[in-house]
Amino acid sequence: MKPGGNRSRARERRRLHVRKKVSGTSERPRLNVFRSLNHIYAQIIDDTVGYTLAAASTMDKGIRLTAELTKVEEARVVGQLLAERALAKGIKQVVFDRAGYKFHGRVKALAEAARKAGLDF
Repeated sequence: MKPGGNRSRARERRRLHVRKKVSGTSERPRLNVFRSLNHIYAQIIDDTVGYTLAAASTMDKGIRLTAELTKVEEARVVGQLLAERALAKGIKQVVFDRAGYKFHGRVKALAEAARKAGLDF
């Protein structure tokens, strides 16, 4: 067994437990967060048709060029950018899917920034 296998397996178990209850519709799509070691990705998904309606990440050019930001500050910028893109497409309400991560640190910063920018969840 590879080192760290238990942590990723536990997160996957938590993710599946949350996904049983959380599903995005056209009226209220799902805001999904993925957190890697260096980056954070967020997308708004309509699960009824399987489309990504809006997405933002630290890999976007505007965020990637600002190297002096901390990871939490980058997550705030990603949350705000995602909310702006969603509001431009007429999406105001979403369901938050933390994908098995604790609602803490970068995930919390992204969620709070998206709420502050106008998304309702």
